[in-house]
Parts: sequence; structure tokens; C-alpha cells
Amino acid sequence: MQRFFKFLKLSAMAPAESSASRPCTPSSPAKLSAYEGLSHPPHHAKPSIVTALSIKVDDGPDGAVPGFLHLPPTSSSHSTSTAAILLSGAGGGIVGPSSIYLSLADKLSSLKHPVPALRLDYRYPARNKYCVKDVVAAMDYLEQRHHINKFVLVGWSFGGAPVFTVGGMDKRVVGCATVASQTAETDGIRSLAPRPLFLLHGTGDRCLSYSCSERLYAQYGSKGDRELKLFDGDDHALTRNSLKAEKLIGTFVLKCAGVGLDGEDDAALEEQLVNEAEKVGLMKKGGDLRRNESVE
Repeated sequence: MQRFFKFLKLSAMAPAESSASRPCTPSSPAKLSAYEGLSHPPHHAKPSIVTALSIKVDDGPDGAVPGFLHLPPTSSSHSTSTAAILLSGAGGGIVGPSSIYLSLADKLSSLKHPVPALRLDYRYPARNKYCVKDVVAAMDYLEQRHHINKFVLVGWSFGGAPVFTVGGMDKRVVGCATVASQTAETDGIRSLAPRPLFLLHGTGDRCLSYSCSERLYAQYGSKGDRELKLFDGDDHALTRNSLKAEKLIGTFVLKCAGVGLDGEDDAALEEQLVNEAEKVGLMKKGGDLRRNESVE
């Protein structure tokens, strides 16, 4: 009985099987035209400048990954060399869990002390070796075109795999945060410290147990800045606490970028730019619920 219990516990912390059992990845990457109307959140008040991008990836055919880059309204306010790159789950997509990315990217790039943010899709979702190349290509693009050489990576669900793979091997990454991360293909987390780590997970997650984030927290080790935030009873997309989670992630990004959070920016991070009734529908529109990805 003891050995059987141990097997069940380890199985709960090994999410790769659930990803592998889903339908196969698409034969070609999503096109930017599929995301029409998703440049800004529905209720933005201080819009950033959003550019739809198709970033070249040099590894064969279909070598371009779509994304949306949020920059400060004026170039003079762009005072940081750090950007956030926001990555979704096994279905790809560009709005994030509970549409957090759609809202957060606009906020970060519109603050008094702004941080650019890139909502990046994948060419081949759930295939980490390609997703890693997508992220590195995006970092290279931002460095060459916008003189940004430091990056905070944020991932949801499967997104933990490219976040920690890239974070573990590329020193341009100055911090990593994940929402409901898987543990498969995340060994790079062992090389992340002392760069900051922030893990968020709902204890009611039926897709990936919160024990996944507990395991990642332990694998990171004790020689760096790590934090694990559990939301009691919440689901895979943190639908009950999405605005709170969004602010926590935003605050983490600013900390990693070396940007102080004053009262004005703190209030801006608390604004609700996506209503409760809109966030799951926007996830569907933004591709984040493809391939049976779930909010549960």
C-alpha cells in the first residue's frame, strides 16, 4: 500500500503525459489575422502602443512566430532595458490564463515607469524544443530592434517548460514566473538561482496539481529569491483570483526590472481591464484554450 501511494503521488507531479495525450500540434503556426481585435483589453484607459509581429525563427519551414508587442505610448518614457515575455499553455495563444496577459501587457507598458511586454504565441504548441527557439528568437529580436537585453519570462501551464528551459540557459533572463506550471521539461529551474522565481497555483487545479509548483519550488533550491503563492480552491487559470494574480505578477516583473512601484503605478496595476464575464471568452478567442487546454 505504501508503494502504491508513492506511485500515485509521483504521477500527480508528472504532467507530461496529459500533454502527450492531447490532439497533435497544428501543421502550421497560427496567423496574426486569427487574433484580430485582441491588441488591447476591452476596457483599457491608457493604451500602450501595440505592434503585431511575426518574428523570424531560423530552424526550417514555417519559421515565424506571431506575437503582440506592447511599448510605452512615447519613446521618451521607455527608460528600462528589461521586457516581459508572456507565454501561454499547451494550446498556444496570446491572452493568457483568465486573459491576464492581455490586461497586464497594457498596464506594464503604460505605467509611469513602463516595462515593455510581448505576448508571444508558439509555432508548435506543446513541443518544447520549438517553443524554446521561439522564445530565444523573440529575445534576439527585442535586443536587436529595441535595445532590450534583459527579460522576465512568464508562463502558464505547459509554458513553464520553455520558461525554465530558456531561463536556465540564457543569462539575459533576470526572473521567471509561472501560473500552474507543469514539471515536465523544466530541469532548467535548477540553474536559475539566484535569479528570482515566483510560482502561482490554485489548490483546486484539476489539470495540474499544485504539487507541481511545490516540486519546482524545491528544485530551485534555497540559494536565491523564491516565492510560492497558493490560491485556496482556485482552478487551473486562477479564475477566482485573476486580478490579484495579475497584480502580483506585474509587481514581480517590475522588481526584476529594477523599477520601483509608487502609488500611481500600484493603483494602475489594480485596474480591472477585463470583466469577469469576459475573461474565458477572450481565452477562447485568443487561442489559449486550443488542444483541450483547460481553465479547470
